[in-house]
Amino acid sequence: MNRLVMGFHLLLALCASTIVCAQERHEYAPIEERTIDYADWTFKSLRDGSPINFRTFTQGKRLVLVVYFAPWCPNWRYEAPILQRLYEKYHAHGLEIIAISEYGALDETRRFFGDRGSPYPVVIESETREARDKTTHYAYRQRSGDKRNWGSPYNVFIEPAKVPSQGDILAEKAWVANGELIEDEAERFIRAKLGLEPSSAPTTSERRNADDHCAIELNAPAKKP
Repeated sequence: MNRLVMGFHLLLALCASTIVCAQERHEYAPIEERTIDYADWTFKSLRDGSPINFRTFTQGKRLVLVVYFAPWCPNWRYEAPILQRLYEKYHAHGLEIIAISEYGALDETRRFFGDRGSPYPVVIESETREARDKTTHYAYRQRSGDKRNWGSPYNVFIEPAKVPSQGDILAEKAWVANGELIEDEAERFIRAKLGLEPSSAPTTSERRNADDHCAIELNAPAKKP
């Protein structure tokens, strides 16, 4: 009888472990060139509600990463520390990042970034989950073949030097990752686009070895609906 009870508890523990792993699995994606007809936009800033126009934002930049995210998404929480490291390392060389919040209330997004706020600009396109299939984010995902339910995070690299001076479409083709960035690949891609020599030193993630994202302080629990 005791063996049966012990076996039952072991089975429950294994099931619970499997569920946790399934909930927290990564959604890595390579950076690939896709035709998405990326259009100009103007969204409100999370910081103060002022309008930010993307065409204007790209001026004077060398490479811009636009990342669409849902503040409650665990996969976004995995990627956010990577973006911060890349931003801190390459911003002075011409990399800019702008994040577009989707499907979460303003308070959710503010809680995610905490009192210190985001190191890069954040704007808002949508604030409810009911908007999932009504956003520009959703439209780009369809064009780039992203089959995920929510598509968070979704990364688009824009090269400002190739942006036309007129017209709504800023880039017919763009480099897109339909999921979390693979840090080593992203770093190599960024260095190449910024005209930097390939690094002979270990990349950020190699130096960190087994990077434990759970050790990073988060302001709210992450769970996909």
